[in-house]
Amino acid sequence: MNAVMDTSGATALVDLEAMRETIGIVLCLAEAPHALLDDAEELDTLTAMLSGHLEMLIPEVERLVRSLPMGSVQRYCGLACLGDARQRLRSVPSHHYGGPPGHARRLARALHALCEHYTDSV
Repeated sequence: MNAVMDTSGATALVDLEAMRETIGIVLCLAEAPHALLDDAEELDTLTAMLSGHLEMLIPEVERLVRSLPMGSVQRYCGLACLGDARQRLRSVPSHHYGGPPGHARRLARALHALCEHYTDSV
């Protein structure tokens, strides 16, 4: 299902279904990590999709979370997830943490958390 939101005069299309589908692909493949290693191009595409989804969803979730009352648990948790998502976007794959497949899984988990905050706040 698509949700259209007004953000300061601009309209952002948040396609939660597509985001969750991408998350599912990456996290299901986590059970068979060799599958991701076999096709570097597909992994690059999935990682780029996750990054794009995060870049689109971060401002939407931030706007919703900041509208919550100061001191609310939901606001605090949302801001923590936003910080984590931004950190994941700035990070690069590391062989110490699973290389490119591990990086994609971390992006997918950050996106999943933001999707949950988005649906809880709308």
